[in-house]
Amino acid sequence: MSRIRSVATSALGVNRRTVLAAAGAVSLSAGVGYALRPTDSRAAASSSAASSSAEAPVAASRRVSAAAPLAPYSKGTTLASLATPRNSSGYRRLADGPGWKRVVRSELAAPKSGRAGRRTTLAAFVQFTDLHLMDVQHPLRWEFLRSADQHSWRPHEALTVPGAVSLVERVNALRGAPVTGAPLHFVMTTGDNTDNNAHSELEWFMKVMSGGRISPNSGDPRHYEGVQNSGLKLYWQPDSTTRDGDKALGFPHLQGFLAAAIREVRSPGLNLPWYSTVGNHDALPLGAYGSHGDPYLAEAAIGGRKLMSVPAADARKLLDAINNAKDPKGTGYRDFLKAHARSMRSVTPDERRAPYTQGDYLKAHLDPAHQGHGPAGHGYSSANLDAGTQYYAFRISEDVIGISLDTTDPGGHYNGSIGTAQLRWLDRTLKDNKDSYAVVFSHHTSNSMNNTRPDPARPGEQRHTGAEVLSVLSAHAHVLAWVNGHVHRNVITPHQASGGRSFWEISTASHIDYPHLARIIELADNKDGTISVFTTLIESAAPHRTDYADLSQTGLAALYRELAYNAPGANKTLAGGAADRNTELVLKKG
Repeated sequence: MSRIRSVATSALGVNRRTVLAAAGAVSLSAGVGYALRPTDSRAAASSSAASSSAEAPVAASRRVSAAAPLAPYSKGTTLASLATPRNSSGYRRLADGPGWKRVVRSELAAPKSGRAGRRTTLAAFVQFTDLHLMDVQHPLRWEFLRSADQHSWRPHEALTVPGAVSLVERVNALRGAPVTGAPLHFVMTTGDNTDNNAHSELEWFMKVMSGGRISPNSGDPRHYEGVQNSGLKLYWQPDSTTRDGDKALGFPHLQGFLAAAIREVRSPGLNLPWYSTVGNHDALPLGAYGSHGDPYLAEAAIGGRKLMSVPAADARKLLDAINNAKDPKGTGYRDFLKAHARSMRSVTPDERRAPYTQGDYLKAHLDPAHQGHGPAGHGYSSANLDAGTQYYAFRISEDVIGISLDTTDPGGHYNGSIGTAQLRWLDRTLKDNKDSYAVVFSHHTSNSMNNTRPDPARPGEQRHTGAEVLSVLSAHAHVLAWVNGHVHRNVITPHQASGGRSFWEISTASHIDYPHLARIIELADNKDGTISVFTTLIESAAPHRTDYADLSQTGLAALYRELAYNAPGANKTLAGGAADRNTELVLKKG
């Protein structure tokens, strides 16, 4: 394989690679058979991709102006500090705490001494995952399941938008890649960008990523209507003096919280190009129901009635149907809502809450109003619209391609799979680009791709599991990493195949459940027969210490983290072990 000089030391390399990355889905954007050559720097798939390539130098020039040496550094990452509880019991306030050290992992190859002085950078980028931007007043939401499972509703959910904007602010402040000093090429968000498959949430997501003003409110434009001002003790009532169950655990009384939560938020947008991978919450209503064709649920989504409480026994039955995939099309949920119609409360109808389709998702990404720093379509192209697909390949740098998969199962349920056409496309794309290293992106992990219900649009097509995807990836020596999310946990898994082929699967925790992380990933050639994949976790830019009197956009982002830490029933192990966090992952060159 051809190699070029380190982007940390070569100005020419910086400009060329960043332009290549910013050019977007340069030739194989929709899985329709275009070739993706190592030297491509302009689009070959569509006119929209070509316009992206033409604008790339403008976006790229804003990321190569740093005068001081960039690396190594730790400031602004979890190497330096992270949010840590400052009291030992009850509701726990957060403050600055010690960072996590970097761990070298050698399961796939032995690290060789002196590699830091030899290595050259192949690529550097940031992964967002599971933002779950959430319209918390949406009538179809399952908050009432909290009577059976505490964590089915979380007290911080109204703050997903300011929390995500603060993450954007963190990335914008980064001084390149922390190990190599390379300029960051792009951000990839690996799915569950929205939560309820609602148009309102999709608009918020696009503006968070590309910039704009966001009113994280639906229904009545003047005030919040939902479970947090319902008077129900099942939920935290922040503005009320009601002694609800969460206040009994130490949650504060915060007068004005709900008014602040629906107040306009301003996102600067990423100052990097960004790409999008689809997740089950983006593709399926409530992340679980396969059919968009049920008129009752579609009408209920935009209607004026909302169910907020049910008996615990009824909640347990519905929770069992969801978790065990007994109702993949949502017909059981439709009947459940009808059976509890008399218990519903009146809310303001809003057509913006309507479910969005695959076509709507693609059109939102292709909308010039949401281009930000590009690329046009954020990986997707008009070819995806024509083919009815949501997978694509793109050029990361001269030596690396990215492949974004669609692992959602349109047949329903939150776990995933892929169809035969996509699996063959993946194999063909890897074969056609054997002279480039490859990084694969998806929402689901290999272990969570165990749902093989037929796609209603392609009923005769076989669905394939994560094990089958692993088999395809293991057949190609130039695959370096499979980057994903979905499980809301940091997990890094080595995959070793026969013939010395190996790669790392990197699963990153969500930005809805504490510890609210994203991940910087750097690829470096050690010039000794090995490659290092560096992973560095980052938090949002919000301060670790909260101030209950500060309900500004920044103050709400800090509260978002602290409330999430204290959410009843929250899993405290999602950060993973030391070997799943800040790492150097060594593997042999293919």
